[in-house]
Amino acid sequence: MSVARFIAKLVRDKTGSVVTEFALLGPTVLTLMLGVFQIGIGMQNYNAMRAVSFEVMRYAVVSYQTDNNLTNDQLVSYARSIATGQAYGLDGTRLDIKIADVTTPRVTGTKEKTLNIVYAIPTVLSVIGYSEFPIKYSQSLFLVSE
Repeated sequence: MSVARFIAKLVRDKTGSVVTEFALLGPTVLTLMLGVFQIGIGMQNYNAMRAVSFEVMRYAVVSYQTDNNLTNDQLVSYARSIATGQAYGLDGTRLDIKIADVTTPRVTGTKEKTLNIVYAIPTVLSVIGYSEFPIKYSQSLFLVSE
């Protein structure tokens, strides 16, 4: 058999083509699917952070209206308990919550605080070397004592 005939035979041979195509495209498709899953995890965690900040804001406003001036540490403790509770289920070891007083409030007659939440999203893309990444959410709290 000549070399030309052998090459022509190889060109016409279709056995094994599906396996070869899957070997080339499979990892890409799998990575894309994991990426979509990762985005879903990130969106769920971001929405949980937003909801936690609104619950902390509501709690702080009600407390200040009843003359219960909570400290920043008390508000952080409340935020952490809400965030790691059953409703939101954020991992406390990946969570960083800080509340800072604003020296010059934007609204006169109020006490302004800033709530900052940072959460390191767990990754499903570690198989391609992508480590966890932090997402951040910040919320201003405007408190009025009666």
